[in-house]
Amino acid sequence: MLSAFASIFKIPDLRKKVLMTLLLLAVCRIGAQVPTPGVNKVALEQAFEKKTGPATLFGLINMFSGGAFRRATVLALGIMPYISASIILQLLTAVIPALEKLRKEGGEEGQRKMTQYTRYATLGLCAFQSFFMATFVESLNAQFPAAGIVANPGIGFRLMTMITMTAGTMFLMWVGEQISERGVGNGISLIITIGIVSRAPIALSALWENLSLKDPSAQQLRPSWLPVLMLLFAAVTAGVIMLTQGQRRIPVQYAKRIVGRRVYTGQSSYIPLRVNYAGVIPIIFASAILMFPATIGTWTKVYLVRKMAALLYPDKLFYMIVYVLLIFFFCYFWTATQFDPIQIANNMKRNGAFVPGIRPGKPTAAFFDKTMTRLTFAGAIFLAFIAVSPRLLIRSIPGIDWNIASFFGGTALLIIVGVTLDTMQAIESHLLMRHYDGFMKKGKLRGRY
Repeated sequence: MLSAFASIFKIPDLRKKVLMTLLLLAVCRIGAQVPTPGVNKVALEQAFEKKTGPATLFGLINMFSGGAFRRATVLALGIMPYISASIILQLLTAVIPALEKLRKEGGEEGQRKMTQYTRYATLGLCAFQSFFMATFVESLNAQFPAAGIVANPGIGFRLMTMITMTAGTMFLMWVGEQISERGVGNGISLIITIGIVSRAPIALSALWENLSLKDPSAQQLRPSWLPVLMLLFAAVTAGVIMLTQGQRRIPVQYAKRIVGRRVYTGQSSYIPLRVNYAGVIPIIFASAILMFPATIGTWTKVYLVRKMAALLYPDKLFYMIVYVLLIFFFCYFWTATQFDPIQIANNMKRNGAFVPGIRPGKPTAAFFDKTMTRLTFAGAIFLAFIAVSPRLLIRSIPGIDWNIASFFGGTALLIIVGVTLDTMQAIESHLLMRHYDGFMKKGKLRGRY
């Protein structure tokens, strides 16, 4: 594997792509440290820690932005508005015939229009979220007047915050497109991953501080638990890899064709059906929905609302049950909107292909629908387990907080492993095209055949 990494820098165009990717990712991390004008980021971070936590919606946004949200930097919103806009547009495509026709029949021009619509939606979401962020910071300034979080609150501060943060997200979107075009891997995914990875030192620092506690009355993590945590981390990582790469290969046979005087014999192929077709989207959707009550509960003083927020706090068993049910729902919902068995069956029939033992047409569509339903159920079980694994660690092992538990499983690990595998596969394809060995000599990444 080390020789494969050394081979990267022997290929000029691949070396240029890798260095370009690293440079642009470094620019993203530098921008995550630049504060928004008029904000005392140190005082804001202290107030933010008192007012919010990982159980709120702000904690989720802060994780994806690599801690920039808590400091209200120019990249505080991160790339999440662009991802939200993309998801919303894909969902609308499934229910609006005009958008579906544009995506399927528009070709390159249709794809360009869809990209433009996504950018407009991102701009609107950025304006809304940045205004919400400015209002939230001003509310913290009113609650902690001695801290001096905002020097000059008012309309001017809100407009400046909206312009700054919107420009920051649009810049990240441009950087992601540049990485995808001129670098290696998917730019948007890499930006999210580098933000999550940047939180790893905080998790390791929290783990070290917990192990170094001298107060016998404090809830402390015992050193004997470290090997168990390492084994759990390795097991969850292996499970995430299997979930990400797992697929069911449906054999496909092509009928004989006669072109002129030549007879082309039928060929055999397969259609890969992924176990986790929806990726990490169900976890993000379920987390965002369940974190709204906790976020509102930190603001309001209404007894009923606070009672509901306490019921849906992540430490509660009821929260985990609802969380798992929502993950199952969004797994099936997202798969249903993106996977069309009728279209696959029609395309196969048009191309003279069939699944052995299954009649073309409606029987083939029913077969794909039944197979994908079973695969989605298995993937949803595994995805739900990975999502709740940090909560299970917190409940099972004394002395573990959220920063430590989220490092050993959950959404963050799922994203990191998935993006890392995709990037390694992209680099490996470049190496194999130039007749270099890939990362694996005995095994092989999916996509290398």
